[in-house]
Amino acid sequence: MTPAVIRWGGLAGSVATAASAYLGGSGFERVPSVNPLTLLSGQRGVLLPICWVVGTAVLIGAWWWGRHVVPSTRWALVTAGLWLLPVLPFLPLGSADVYSYACQGYVQHAGGDPYAMGVQEFGCPWLDSVATSWRDSPAPYGPLFLILAGWAVGLAGGSLAVVIAGLRVIALAGLALTAVALPVLARRAGREPSRAVWLVLACPLVLVHLVSGAHNDALMIGLIVSGLALAATAAPSPTVAGRPALPAAALPVAAGLLLGLAVAVKATAVVVLPFAVLAVAPPGRRGSPVPLRDLWRPALGIGAGALFATAALSLASGRGFGWVAGLARSGDSVTWGSPSTAAGLSVDFVVRLLGGETDAVPVTRALGIALLAVILVVLWWRARSGGALPGAGLALAATVLCAPVFHPWYATWPLAVLAATGTRLDGAEREDRWLIGLCAFAATLTLPAGYNWALYTRIPGALVVTAVLIALAVVRVRRRRDRKVFA
Repeated sequence: MTPAVIRWGGLAGSVATAASAYLGGSGFERVPSVNPLTLLSGQRGVLLPICWVVGTAVLIGAWWWGRHVVPSTRWALVTAGLWLLPVLPFLPLGSADVYSYACQGYVQHAGGDPYAMGVQEFGCPWLDSVATSWRDSPAPYGPLFLILAGWAVGLAGGSLAVVIAGLRVIALAGLALTAVALPVLARRAGREPSRAVWLVLACPLVLVHLVSGAHNDALMIGLIVSGLALAATAAPSPTVAGRPALPAAALPVAAGLLLGLAVAVKATAVVVLPFAVLAVAPPGRRGSPVPLRDLWRPALGIGAGALFATAALSLASGRGFGWVAGLARSGDSVTWGSPSTAAGLSVDFVVRLLGGETDAVPVTRALGIALLAVILVVLWWRARSGGALPGAGLALAATVLCAPVFHPWYATWPLAVLAATGTRLDGAEREDRWLIGLCAFAATLTLPAGYNWALYTRIPGALVVTAVLIALAVVRVRRRRDRKVFA
């Protein structure tokens, strides 16, 4: 395919997707949950499912094939920007979370504490737009996002449509940060900037969930990529010429500030901080691991910047550190999208078949968190020998896969870093289609009004995911055994 076919074909897909938002996006007033088969049978209008399915398929295809024909970074930016424009005037797609953001911003703006109460208790005027599962839940987001959401509410003059527009401006600001920092990060990692920009900004998940759905993940991603780019700039590199704009001593602190801001949007960004420290540290001699004694200075700079940002914003929000407690309710959704949750659902299903009764999901979720802790330590220890930047992306990937909950837009977290740095700690050039494929698959999981297929196929999906996990574990064990035999 030629670049022209990719650009204008993808734009046609975006227009079709925008038409599905016009016909059946997530509306300002919630309706009873719709069986997805009702939508696909055309009972709400045959044009809606056609536009959604065709638009999504064309966008995924153009994005997938386009990675081979990107002529320049500028071309990738212009094309991605064109694709984003059609969805801006219409209802949110793929999720109703933006209405929860609006009500949480309302509580913040009105002087309430979003971390101590649900939006239902404070009497948000747009409560009918919020999913019932989130009406009595405290906000699970950091103070920076709550401040920005309150700002959007303050400018709206009581108009929910203007609040949604303000939240989209915040998301677009995050993508603008990504667009600026991503080429810098890619060059520091020895990767092609144009391809990195394409894989991230032209991804259908960005159009549907980060722009149309105005998810705050867009801002978190922009701050993470910017922080890592600064951290990489602070480290000496033989492949990149030029002097940094900031003094060398200030760069780690500035990187820490940006990463602290990311944590103040969503706490999951904290997993990147230890890898940012490695990115700043001078490399070990002749490929040897960075000595631990050489890490205290970069750790001090990164840590001081991050701590100052989160503490200052916590105080500025007027809510202190109450946002940490709100994280406990972020796992209320139970679907097979999270492997640890899928394993628990499968155990419960098998036990019920045998006539018993159990609730294994909390146990398997706890095991998933424990496994994540181990994986993060192993990744960081291996990254000491090189690969701090891809290590940060792999840490985000592990967080997504081991977390108690998976939503489709979570796949953009590792994509934003790994597209620019690669997925190998040893720096080897290899296209890992698993990451691109995961994002393409995730883009098909929701319907225009926000219904997630993972809810409709909870048990069958859980059994399939669990079977895949078992198969992967068996293959892994056999490969390790074979290596020992032939060693």
